[in-house]
Order: sequence, then structure tokens, then C-alpha cells
Amino acid sequence: MDKIAGTVSPSAAGLTGSEAAARLARFGPNVLKPHRRSVALQFLARFGNPLVIVLLVACAISAATGDATSAAVIAVMVLLSVVLDFVQEYRAGQAAEQLSQQVALNVSVLRDGARAEIPAEQLVPGDVVLLSAGDLVPADAQVLLAQDFFVNQALLTGEAFPVERHAATAPVDVDRIDTETDGQVFMGSNVVSGSAQVRVLRTAKATAIGRIAQDLEKRPPPTAFEIGTRRFGLLIMRLTLLLVLFTILVNAMFHRPLLESFLFGVALAVGLTPELLPMIVSVTLSRGALRMARRQVIVKRLSAIQDMGAMDVLCTDKTGTLTEARIRLEQHLDPAGNDSARVLRLAFLNSANESGLKSPLDDAILAHGEVDVSGWRKLDEVPFDFERRRVSVLVEDATQRLLIVKGAPEDVLRVCTQVEDGTDADGSPRTDALDDRRRQACTSLLDRLADQGFRVLAVAWRAEPGDFIDATAADETTLVLAGFVAFLDPPKQSAKPALAALAASGVAVKIVTGDNELVARHVCGELGLAVTGVLTGAQIEAMNDDALRAGVASVNLFARANPQQKTRVLLALKARGHVVGYMGDGINDAPSLHAADVGISVESGGDVAKQAAAMILMRSDLGVLHDGIIEGRRTFGNVMKYIMMATSSNFGNMFSMAAATLFLPYLPMLPLQVLLNNFLYDLSETPLPLDNVDDADLARPRRWDMAFIRDFMATIGPISSLFDFLTFYVLLKVLEAGEREFHTGWFVESLATQVLVIFIIRTRGNPLKSRPHPLLVATSLGIVALAAILPYTPLAAMLGLVPLPPEFFAILGAMVAAYLLLVELVKRWFFRRWERRHPPVAT
Repeated sequence: MDKIAGTVSPSAAGLTGSEAAARLARFGPNVLKPHRRSVALQFLARFGNPLVIVLLVACAISAATGDATSAAVIAVMVLLSVVLDFVQEYRAGQAAEQLSQQVALNVSVLRDGARAEIPAEQLVPGDVVLLSAGDLVPADAQVLLAQDFFVNQALLTGEAFPVERHAATAPVDVDRIDTETDGQVFMGSNVVSGSAQVRVLRTAKATAIGRIAQDLEKRPPPTAFEIGTRRFGLLIMRLTLLLVLFTILVNAMFHRPLLESFLFGVALAVGLTPELLPMIVSVTLSRGALRMARRQVIVKRLSAIQDMGAMDVLCTDKTGTLTEARIRLEQHLDPAGNDSARVLRLAFLNSANESGLKSPLDDAILAHGEVDVSGWRKLDEVPFDFERRRVSVLVEDATQRLLIVKGAPEDVLRVCTQVEDGTDADGSPRTDALDDRRRQACTSLLDRLADQGFRVLAVAWRAEPGDFIDATAADETTLVLAGFVAFLDPPKQSAKPALAALAASGVAVKIVTGDNELVARHVCGELGLAVTGVLTGAQIEAMNDDALRAGVASVNLFARANPQQKTRVLLALKARGHVVGYMGDGINDAPSLHAADVGISVESGGDVAKQAAAMILMRSDLGVLHDGIIEGRRTFGNVMKYIMMATSSNFGNMFSMAAATLFLPYLPMLPLQVLLNNFLYDLSETPLPLDNVDDADLARPRRWDMAFIRDFMATIGPISSLFDFLTFYVLLKVLEAGEREFHTGWFVESLATQVLVIFIIRTRGNPLKSRPHPLLVATSLGIVALAAILPYTPLAAMLGLVPLPPEFFAILGAMVAAYLLLVELVKRWFFRRWERRHPPVAT
């Protein structure tokens, strides 16, 4: 945006009406209305995936050759996949719209030298806005004047504690957004106390929260699942094109009928296309979503289930996810650092009798309901102000009258001359001089608490005579230091075992927070998470993308990070090949939730965060998340079974068909038989989403790996082709089969080997020890039986099949047994070799 900071006078007069109108025309209204592509364009964009293109071509070919059933199945599966993808992008747009509704309000501004109330959408850069306690900051602005001005920026930073803002003392860079800058406030923050005059720097989409809204409008970077399906589609497309061209070329060289050769090539293309993959994926993911719902995880984007299973790095915000998101009084200490019930009672009396605006620290003190202050009554009060940074109350019981002072440690210590040093026999406190040695001991204690991430208040008192009734700030002298109260946002009890379970499952956890390093380190220590390295927001800002990509490898704590910096961290991890999840619950987390492979929010989180997330935990518990990861791996394992089938035995059979055209005087199988073979094979695999998954496959992250799929296909596929060629020999030389007998024999053999090999491929271990789902057993054996029976049914003539001699089935049984045994041996060898060459990479 245009820089105007140097052209606007900090005068309290503000803008004139004409200046404001001109700037409104120039900069536009101060609203976060996202630009949306038309719904039709969003929907059509989903058809650009290579696998979708392959399937659409297969659908058209099936329809052109009269196979209406296959065409309909493919069309339905493609449509389902595209609709799910479209819904994901549409919801991202809704998140941006939801964000725009968070900041609609009226504001007080100075126009033409007078105060005026205008809608926030009419604010323009240069306007002078008047803010006081309870107001929502309507735009990013520079502080001109401030009096006791504290704002809560949790919307942007996630930090629970208010921060004080003073008048800016240096020129402001309009283009640079840093929520740590003392002289600036940001749209969406709320004023906790005090008042200020601020000059608007940025409005609408140029603000910090506006940039978050723009991030949510963008299509997120492709997830690991999307990248995997795209690469798999390209692999299938290349293989299909090569085999079809080869087949048509060979048939043309042998001067075979062109139309029949073309139809055979078309049938091969359909046979090679994994048209059942969208259905397998959809059913598997839907079943996984239902299972996860029973475990308190709501899945908004089905493909995120597989991304969850592949996730090897979880980035999480601290506040609300690892911590309770509420400040709690953790310690009440005497000046020597020992627990002190007396300090707690004095602090409680002060907070309970304070009539001004109570801070979250007061609420934390008052949450200790077990403190007995019966018999005490309030006489007077010296309210808190940000110059003294103390609050005093005058209270009495039947035996004493005390002025109790609570505030910032340095400001309380400055007016103390004595210190409590134990108690007498009657329980009354002993006091001693607060000399340099004792002051140094108190300073050391405060430093130690600060290093542990505590926010600290000091508590002091002074005994007053019975006729003392009117307290003033001047009476806050010669006080006795009672001790200190220390506060934290405590870790969740469930977080520590959940983090341990995630680590045991191969998921590295990295903390990405807007809070400071000391607090984050303390939380990590409480949770047993060793900090291996730290990067702050300022350091991230100074790094280019290459440096950040190198730096994120050894760092697991990112502190003082704003939303844009959090997103850069996620993208850097993804660029290193990790599948990254992000867990957060605030608006400041929305861009990161949008950019991650899988964004995870909680039911109690902000509406924008829940809109941007792919999954929502109904209980804010990392243990629930771990259950979701295991379910994702189970889902991915079943999808991979189909892919390994489709790219090994199925491809081997299609390759055999193409190769057979070199030496057979006729087509090795009729186009209709190829399509029927493919349809029955797919039908046998429909129960795969229900199948069990080995524990070993649930123990580590699993992801799309094109090298693994290619190598598995190149290893197992030739075995299928080898037994196909053996079948050719048996049919031609042993049984002396004619053309129709050859078609029939190979139809039965190819279907039997393709279908039954699932019992070998579905597990990396011993197939006799890993039990398949009963329905998978039933459909697989049923399809093989149907293939053997079809030549003897009335449909045989229509399908070009003829009865086979009994000896064929005896030979077939032996060949299938030998085939399955050889695949099992080669499979074990392949996995040993693969795991030796590709050991798990530490995250």
C-alpha cells in the first residue's frame, strides 16, 4: 500500500471530511471481504488432476465400446472425488468470510477537529482514532498518545497476558508488521485498560488480520495425499500410453484388422486404469471418518485422514493445545523462596477487595477458593494505575488493620524497607531490614522465576493504627515485603503421555508459538519435551527461505512467531519432504491450519480456526489426536493394498496381453473379455476398506512413495507375466488349444492369479498369520469360482468363452499355488532389500 506515515500530522485534529472521502475512494472500505472465484470455476478446476484425466478418458472409452457399466462406475467415482475436493476449497472461502465478520463495529475518530462516531468500514489510513477500555482496535495503527494503555493481542499472538503500548518514539514502517512493536496496535486486538489516540496505518486486507484472511482465500499448498495421487496418475498415464501404442503398432505390423486392434488397445487402456481407486479411497476414508468420529475426531476433509497417517511432524501452538489457555496461580513464596500460605492470604485479600478492573492475574488468585478471609472487611482502596503499577487495599479484622499492596515486583520492592523473616511463637510475622543482601536474594529469586517462564507479582503490607481510614498512594512507603505470587498457563495433564505416544509412533513434535521463549521452554520441560533448538520470530524474519529450510531441521521450538512466520516454518518443513500437521485453536493459527498437510483444531477453538482446519477434536486432548493418527495409517494401509495390486499383478497381466500380440496369430483375449476380466477383478477388491492392517504398518508414518510403487511393480509384475507365459505354453503346446479355448483358458488363469494374490500382498508378514476380513475372502474366492463357471453357463457364447478340459483346472491349481508361493518369497526378499536401502529417517 502507499506509504502515508510521513505525510500525516500527528495533530489531534485528525483528517478533514474531504481528505477522508478522497482516501476512502483511494484505499477502499475497511472491510475484509474476500475475493471469490465463481463456484463453477472452483468446481471445474478440480478436473486438472492427471489421475482424474486418465479416469475420464477410460470412462469415455468404456462408453464408446458399449461397456456402459464400467463407464457409469468410473463416472460416479470421479464425480465423488471431485466433489470432495471442491467442498474443501469452498470451506476455505467460508473461513475467510467468517473472519471478516469478527471486526464489524463503530469507532470514535477525530474528523474536522471534532469527535465523531463512524462505522469502522469508513476508516482510512491517516484517521485519528480514540480508544478506551473495552474497545476493539478497528485497524492497524500507530500510537500517538497513551495513558495506562494495555491491549490483549491473543487474537493474533495467542498470548493470554495483556501487553502495554506506549506512544511511538520512532518512525513507523507501514509495510512491516510486527506484533512486538511497542508503538503499534493491530486490528482485532481489544483494549483491556487505559486510553489512547492512534493514527491508522493500514486498513482492510493490508492489516495483519487482513493478511490472514487473504492467506485463507488462497488455495492451500498441495497436501502429501494430493501430491501422491497426482504422481500416481502420471505414472499410470505413462504406462498406459506406452502399452497401448506398442499393442496397436504390433498389430498394424502384422496387418491385423485395424478396428479390432484398436478396440483391443482400448480394452488394455481400461484394464490398466485403476478405476476402482476413487471408490476404494472414498469408502476407506468414509469408514475411517466414522471410526474417528467415535473417537471424538470430526473429519471435515476426508483426504486429511491419509495425510494424518503419513504425518511425521506435528507442529502445535502452545496456548490452548498444550496448555489450559487460562492463567493459574502456581506458587506463593516468601522472600526466601519457600511456600507461604500467608502470602496467598494477603494476595487474596487484596484481589478480593479490589474494585477496579480485575486482571487475569486477579482472577487466578481468586480461583483459590480454599483461602479463608472471613472476618476481614474493606475500609479503603488505592486503585491500580500504570505509573505506580500497584494496587492497595486497607482491610481489618478483629485484631489488626493492614494496608496490603500488590503489584509489579520492582515497583513494590522500591517502597519496601523491611522483609518478613519467619514467625514468632504466637504466629505473628517477624520482620527484618530489607538490606542490600536481602534485596539481592529477592532479585535472584525473581530472575529464577522469570527463567522458568513465570509471571510474578510482589505482595507487601504495613500495619496501620486503628484510626487510619483514608489511604492514598503516599501511604505506600516503608512496607514489609511478604513475598511473591507466580503465575503460569499450566500444561494439560493429558499432554505429556500423548506427546510420548506420538514420539513412539514416529511423529516429531515442534512447538510454534507467539509466546516468549522462556515460557515455552518451561512448558516443554513440564511436558518432558527436550528442546533441541530455538528460533524466534525475529530470526525467522531475517532468514530467506533456503536458510529457514536448513534451520528447521534441528529446531523444535519456534517462539514469538507471528502467523506469517508460522506458515513459513510449515512450508519449510514440507519443502524438506515432511508431511506436516498443525494444531491450533485461534484466529492467529488459521493460516497455518490452512497451509499444513492436515490442519487440526479443537471444538472449543475460534470459528475461523475450525473453518480452516481439516479435522476438529471434540476433546482438546492430544491423546485423541494420536488415535486419529493410527486410524489414518490404517486407512492408508488399505488404500496401498489396492495400489500395490493394481500396479503389480494387474499390470503384469496387461503387459502379458500386449506381449502376446507378438507371437499369436490372433488377439490373446477379446476386448469384451478384457473389460469383463477387469470388472470382476475390481469387484473382488471392494471389501478392501474393511480389511485389517498389520500392527507393523501402524507403528510408523506411511506416505505415497512413487519409488516404492514403481519398484514393487517392477519386482512382482514380471512374476505374473512369467506365469501368464507358462499358461500360454500349457494352452498351446500341452492342451493344443484353439483360439476360443486360448481366450477362455487365459481369462480364467489371469483372473485367478490377479484376485488370489491379494492374500499375499495385503500383508508384509506371513499371510497365514495375518487374517483378512471375511468379506474379502468371500468376494475373492467367489469371483475366482465365477470365472471358472462362466464357460459352462448360457452367457459363455455371448462372452466368447467355451468349456475347458478337466486337466486344465488340475494344471491351473498347481500353477496358482506355485505363483502365490513365488510371490510370497519374492515379496519377503523385496521388503528386506527395500528396508535395508531405505531405513526410517529421523525427524
